[in-house]
Amino acid sequence: MLHQGLTQEKWQRLSFLAQMGNVGSEVGRTINWRTKNQEQSQAAFDRGLELLDLTLTDPKNRNRLKELCRVREALADYFYGDNEFGSTDKSWEQYFYGFAHAAALERGI
Repeated sequence: MLHQGLTQEKWQRLSFLAQMGNVGSEVGRTINWRTKNQEQSQAAFDRGLELLDLTLTDPKNRNRLKELCRVREALADYFYGDNEFGSTDKSWEQYFYGFAHAAALERGI
């Protein structure tokens, strides 16, 4: 585990919105570090994939597997492939912002 102290059980206690908001935080770090420090960017991307994989294996998300697998595929394509999906930094930030915002509302913030 790249996220020390994180277990599948702890992750599954989070709502889907919170899970995706956390994935989005790592994607945001990947974007922010990409032009400054490739090593930091790679580490953030790896952490993001780790969280996304935990989200994929969470039983409460089984009806979202198609979307989650497509997100994983598109992220890998954008950051390390040929960007066949035509993603942009802004499109990823917008996609994940919705989850972070909804998770904050869910927590009453």
